Amino acid sequence: MAKDILLITPPFTQLNTPYPATVYLKGFLNTKQISSFQMDLGIEVITALFSKKSLENLFEVALENNAITSQNSQRIYALKNSYLSTINPVISFLQGKNETLARQICTTSYLPKASRFDQLDDLEWAFGSMGIQDKAKHLATLYLEDISDFIKECVDENFGFSRYAERLGQSANSFDELYNNLQNNPTHIDVITLEILDEKLQLIQPKLVCISVPFPGNLYSGFRCAQFIKNKYPEIKISMGGGFPNTELRSLSDVRVFEFLDFITLDDGELPVEIVWNYVKNPSKENDNFKRTFLKENNKVVYNNSSTKNDYKQSELGTPDYTDLLLDTYLSVIEIANPMHSLWSDGRWNKLTMAHGCYWGKCTFCDISLDYIKIYEPIAAKLLVDRMETIIETTGERGFHFVDEAAPPALMRALALEILKRDLTVTWWANIRFEKSFTKDLCILLKASGLIAVSGGLEVASERLLKLIDKGVTIEQVAQVNLNFTESDILVHAYLMYGFPTQTVQETVDSLEMVRQLFALGIINSGFWHQFSLTAHSPIGLNPDDYGVIPNYKEITFANNDVDFKDKTGINHSKFSYGLKKSIFNFMHGIGFDVDLQEWFDFKIPQTTINPYFIEDCLVSEESLTTKSSAKIVWIGGNPLVSYTSKTKRGKTREFIQLAFHTKNELFETSLEKDKGEWLLDLLEQIVVSQGTSKTFAQIKRDFESSFNDFELFWYSKPIKNLRNYGLLVL
Repeated sequence: MAKDILLITPPFTQLNTPYPATVYLKGFLNTKQISSFQMDLGIEVITALFSKKSLENLFEVALENNAITSQNSQRIYALKNSYLSTINPVISFLQGKNETLARQICTTSYLPKASRFDQLDDLEWAFGSMGIQDKAKHLATLYLEDISDFIKECVDENFGFSRYAERLGQSANSFDELYNNLQNNPTHIDVITLEILDEKLQLIQPKLVCISVPFPGNLYSGFRCAQFIKNKYPEIKISMGGGFPNTELRSLSDVRVFEFLDFITLDDGELPVEIVWNYVKNPSKENDNFKRTFLKENNKVVYNNSSTKNDYKQSELGTPDYTDLLLDTYLSVIEIANPMHSLWSDGRWNKLTMAHGCYWGKCTFCDISLDYIKIYEPIAAKLLVDRMETIIETTGERGFHFVDEAAPPALMRALALEILKRDLTVTWWANIRFEKSFTKDLCILLKASGLIAVSGGLEVASERLLKLIDKGVTIEQVAQVNLNFTESDILVHAYLMYGFPTQTVQETVDSLEMVRQLFALGIINSGFWHQFSLTAHSPIGLNPDDYGVIPNYKEITFANNDVDFKDKTGINHSKFSYGLKKSIFNFMHGIGFDVDLQEWFDFKIPQTTINPYFIEDCLVSEESLTTKSSAKIVWIGGNPLVSYTSKTKRGKTREFIQLAFHTKNELFETSLEKDKGEWLLDLLEQIVVSQGTSKTFAQIKRDFESSFNDFELFWYSKPIKNLRNYGLLVL
């Protein structure tokens, strides 16, 4: 089963779905007839670790270490037999293989319970609105988190479900600490990781191993894997790429890194990896023109970008390939009882990208100077849906998460139309910008195609700061757009920021009040506050004086992204962290809206200056008596039942057509004059979404006026207005 290349995602990323980097890369390598095998080492370690056999070993190690000291760890150890008898069935349940166990899990006598279950009193009210499967997943998640706490306290302090030794990768301007840790004996988790890796290396016998490191929490394990390969299989070449190198290692100069690696590639990995493979296959002078690649020459770190080849276009990259990944072993977990929040951890999502880069590309806190954001290239909707259908065939899963920096509204519209044209049943969600293009009608179309949720950056709910961020949106606009989504039954998650340069205490309090109102009105469903961090490649990082920031630059020999800094305001923004997060946790559970903002903080804050009805006043009807002549008119409804009637008045008989439209939820009936009604029926047949065609408003007006008078009177009449609520969309 020998392969040319082994692609690895080291521990840990997500429990519920593979991180897509190797999936994308394997799809590309297929187009070049380069044989490859991919593995998500993280999920393989998790399933090995959370088993009866491994748990027995964990308890023994903890006892030998004399590490069972806290009351919580003592309780877990005392209940070890209960953990040993339940762990395999619970893991099987979370893998979707043992659904009937949900009823047992939901009883009070099945799962052993430690400190993570202390929060249940606060959440008990939520279980009534959760299905039994979701409730069981939530309880099983708390159970796993209890075991995780035991592992961290008694066996390996660096363990975490979605990260490992993350501290070693965060703001690591020097390689010293990571290097020194790698000189220590492998940890308990390392031993499991390297045993699984070794088994795969013997099976695959690769000539090149590519390690994808998306986050700081994968870095240590990635280097530990590379170290193992170098020591045991020195003939294998090793390359590292992914999100962490792309953002953090652009200033790399520490040659010790290349005791573990042969290459580090930056940005889009397809062409750099292809060139590295050609060099590994034939290490000659003709093949040493690399693309965005660090390597060691004459005992120095060299950046080689001498290849004149252009990067591949998105249409040339092939379909993401999930082959080799153990898709039936991923765990669906639910950390909190919030339907939007659970999307990140519950269910297996196929990952796709609509466009390379960001179509906006202006936010001042973002790394917009880097190619992965700066270079914008969308993929045609037809090709996207082709890829979706191929992935459905190979994975059996119809759920898609589009992981764009911000999915373009025009492309989302085209994607939705193509999905509906093909009558394809999919469930999808995406990252977006809350911009005015998301009209009520567009949201209805997106929902009809299977869109269930969107996430986007509101950042700071302050007009002054939104302008400073160059977000390109207003609070009023965000509120209206979110209403359009939620009224279409699409969940909304908002990324929120505090501590932005020059942000005042008053602006932080007012921002929280805006967020409170958005939640109270039900027009955002989920959110997350994060403190502003200064990155080296953002406009603020490149021009700190313009934003009142004083950076504390350090000597860079390894990672360079997060920059320590002082805000000229002198405000300690960190003190707001607990209160902001506590408030939003309550808001996500539908409670706490009537609590005075002061109650969330243990220090004095000013009263908000925001009108308590500010957001409500922002929400206006989108009804308009003007429609752009270029607007596309589409029908997503079904065929009506048709009947004819006539009415005689003052000796004159007029004929009418009765149209009965059955939707999935209700019946809508309308009546029009026969000739205009038949014209409308003909129009609906031409613009029905399954035909894949549409007409502009100008074309429809011209067609109508070739037979009748006063199109506007007809278009804005009550029958058409009603039809607009049942699938006649203006896009």
